[in-house]
Formats: sequence, C-alpha cells, structure tokens
Amino acid sequence: MKIKQLSVFLENKPGRLSAPCRALAKAGINILTLSLADTRQFGILRLIVEEWEQAKRALEQAGSVVNVTEVTAVEVEDRPGGLAALLDIIEKANINLEYMYAFTFGAGGKAILVFCFGDPDTAIQVLQSQGVNVVGRVELFARTRR
Repeated sequence: MKIKQLSVFLENKPGRLSAPCRALAKAGINILTLSLADTRQFGILRLIVEEWEQAKRALEQAGSVVNVTEVTAVEVEDRPGGLAALLDIIEKANINLEYMYAFTFGAGGKAILVFCFGDPDTAIQVLQSQGVNVVGRVELFARTRR
C-alpha cells in the first residue's frame, strides 16, 4: 500500500526546477503529482511517477541528487471537514505526519492525498481499521489513466 516518491534536491535559484522536468520529459516519464518546498538556499521537489526507477536513473544521469521515500495515498471525502475527520483518526492514534500534498484529480466525491508518516505501516493499519481507503499503487496509477 506504500508508493515510491522521488525527492529531488534543488538549489534555490531561478531555472533550477526546469532541469529535472526536462530530464523526465526526455525519458518519456509523466509526472503524476508533485510538491515543491523551499528554504532560502535549497528546495525539495517531491514527485510521484509510475516508472520511479527509470525516473530516478534519468534524474541522476542529469546530475540531480535523488532520494526515494515511501508515502501513502489515502482517499478523503471531498467536502468541508473531510480532511479534518481524517486528521482526527491520525491524531488519536498518535501517528506523526511529516508532510502531505494532494493529487490533482478526484472522483466520486473523493480526493486523493499523499501522506508521509513517521510510521507508515502503523498509519496504514489504523486508517484501514477505521474504514479509510488506502489507495495502492496499481489502483492509483489506474485512476490517473482515466
């Protein structure tokens, strides 16, 4: 139920974001979702792609420093309070949430959020026990092709 995410470390200067995007384009790899966070000196581009191993190689060959992390995709009710209800489950279980971001699509009144948990296995177990749909890799990528 965990999904591989690539984190690309970028110098915080104009034009640095385009290099990894061009490398992935040249390799024929589509970015399904991303998040960009920055500090004064560097940024972290977090990416989810279907062909993560190929993407990692392409990025490294282009000179990028890449880290692979396991994240969890979760379906959330796309309504006011949907995220708050999900966070209540996470907080009551005392699970550390390191960061999160969203996919750019939803379906049937549901949104997909990507979470990086301190203990993903426990988080998945707790969420599923509360009836939350943890979206697996195959289901997630099938949804992006629609």
